[in-house]
Amino acid sequence: MISVERLSKRFKLSRKQKQEMASASNTILAVSDVSFTCQPGRIFTLLGPNGAGKTTTLRMLATMLKPTSGTIKIAGFDTVKESVKVRSKIGFLTGSTALYDRLSPNEIIKYYADLHGMDGKKFKERKEELFNVLGIDEFANRKIGKLSSGMKQKVSIARTMIHDPEVVIFDEPTVGLDVITARSIIQLIRRCKEDGKTIIFSTHIMGEVSLLSDDLAIIHKGKLLFNDTYENFLQQMKSRTIEDEFIRVVGGDA
Repeated sequence: MISVERLSKRFKLSRKQKQEMASASNTILAVSDVSFTCQPGRIFTLLGPNGAGKTTTLRMLATMLKPTSGTIKIAGFDTVKESVKVRSKIGFLTGSTALYDRLSPNEIIKYYADLHGMDGKKFKERKEELFNVLGIDEFANRKIGKLSSGMKQKVSIARTMIHDPEVVIFDEPTVGLDVITARSIIQLIRRCKEDGKTIIFSTHIMGEVSLLSDDLAIIHKGKLLFNDTYENFLQQMKSRTIEDEFIRVVGGDA
C-alpha cells in the first residue's frame, strides 16, 4: 500500500532558469499539497502532461528525492525515516534504462539480486520466470551496449522485478518503445495486479489509461485536479472522449 499525505516539493532555481522563466522567486513548486492512496491489487494511474509533476512525485515515492513537506508511507514505512526498508519493498521502472553497457543481462540481473540479498534458489527461480515472460534468454549473454532499446527496457524490467517487490512504480515506461515491447510492459503491469501488488503507473498516453486504470489521478502544474476510481471518472465525464475530458479537466492547458 502507498499512502501520500499533503506532499509538496520545491526546487531551487539556478540563475539561468530564473532568467528563462522570468521568475521573481528563487524557487519553483513542482508538486503542491498532493494526497492519494494506492491499494494492493489495483492499478493507480497518475495522468498528466509533460512537466505536470508526475516524475517528481514518483521519485519521492522511490526515495530518490526528499519531500519539502508532507509524508509518504510505503508498505507501512516512511520514505524519509525508513528509506532503506522502503527500497527493499519497491521496484521502480522508468523509460530510461541506465544500464551498464559492458555487462550482459545475466550479469546485471545477478548484480541487482545480490544487492537485494536474494538467496541462490529464489534468484534462479525468479530469473527463469522473468526471462521466460520477457523473452530475454535469446540475448542474455550479449553486452547491454549491443542491445536494441526494446531489449534494454526488457532487461530494465527484469532488474526492477527480480526481488519480487510488493510495490511497483512505473514512470512512463513505454515512451519511445515499439508496439511489441510496450505490450510486454502492459502485460507485466496486469500480471503485477493479478499477483496482488500495489501498482502506481504514470503516463500521458490516453490509450494506456483505458487499458490499465482501476484508480485515476490527474495532475497538472503540481496539483491533483481529479482523484477517484476510473469508473467514476467515466461516469462524471462531460466530454465525448477521454482525451477531451482530460483537456477539459486541466483547463485546456495541456
